[in-house]
Amino acid sequence: MSGNSPGTVASVRTVIRGVGKTCIAAGLLILLFVAYQLWGTGIAEARSQRELKRQFNALPGVATPPTTTPTGVAATRATSPTTLPPLPPAPTGSAVAIIRIPKIGVDDAVVEGVGVEDLKKGPGHYPNTPMPGQVGNAAIAGHRTTYGAPFYRLNELSSGDDIFVTTRDGTYDYKVSSSNSVSPSDVAVLNPTLDAQLTLTTCTPRFTASKRLVVVSTLISAADPRPSTVRASAPAVIPGDTPTPAAAPAAAGVAVGSLSGQGASTAPAVTWAVICAVVWALAWVAGRRWPRWAAYALATPVFLISLWFFFENFARFVPANL
Repeated sequence: MSGNSPGTVASVRTVIRGVGKTCIAAGLLILLFVAYQLWGTGIAEARSQRELKRQFNALPGVATPPTTTPTGVAATRATSPTTLPPLPPAPTGSAVAIIRIPKIGVDDAVVEGVGVEDLKKGPGHYPNTPMPGQVGNAAIAGHRTTYGAPFYRLNELSSGDDIFVTTRDGTYDYKVSSSNSVSPSDVAVLNPTLDAQLTLTTCTPRFTASKRLVVVSTLISAADPRPSTVRASAPAVIPGDTPTPAAAPAAAGVAVGSLSGQGASTAPAVTWAVICAVVWALAWVAGRRWPRWAAYALATPVFLISLWFFFENFARFVPANL
């Protein structure tokens, strides 16, 4: 009767131990990445918000209190021609407004654009829609669970709740009129309107990107008399959806955006992954020559910093979640 040799048993145990350690390390990395997504991204968003608010407060005319104007839904329509020229489109990534929603504690600067990098900074204005306060369907997107989660409680809004948006031309008061969920491909919610309204979009349910929560509100103060200026149309995708080459062209005035990171370069993520692996390998080698605690104590801060940058770049390739 033959049995396993001691060498074979030792080899099997070594393999099992190695697989176990690999699984533990992978699980720890996944937990760290989840923590980064839920809390770490808020650090960068808070820094961006401070800069955006400083930018916005420096815009010409912002410090001047707006003139009192009549209120009422009728005032949101363009009732007479205006000779005021339209403002040029704001540069992508710049501060264009402050949105306040008292019921859910939102008080954030709004950035121009709904691309990956734009929405990392805060709520983003769809470039192909009018500015808040203008006649038409102004639209703003925001994250639901990451990057500060400005729209985390958007589902709590109901008919009659106030939304205030301050632009360089004044503060505009909107009243919520409806809230519903739609498919990510249902870009009709961004179509132009005759009255001045504000459409807020985010992902729903929380921690998924399967649908979009859409909150529509109507301007009850006087609209900005300037003609609206929007950017050229592009393939219609509500942020959070993964665009494909087959995406249909948008109707005039419909904006686009994607948080999928599709088309982004893989080089930064690969580079930081290699750096993390090298740091950990050097720590392992050093731990075999010197006291292990000292080697890992020196390597851990460097590894965690490298891991942070890896997570920042790797996040662009994870299915988007507003």
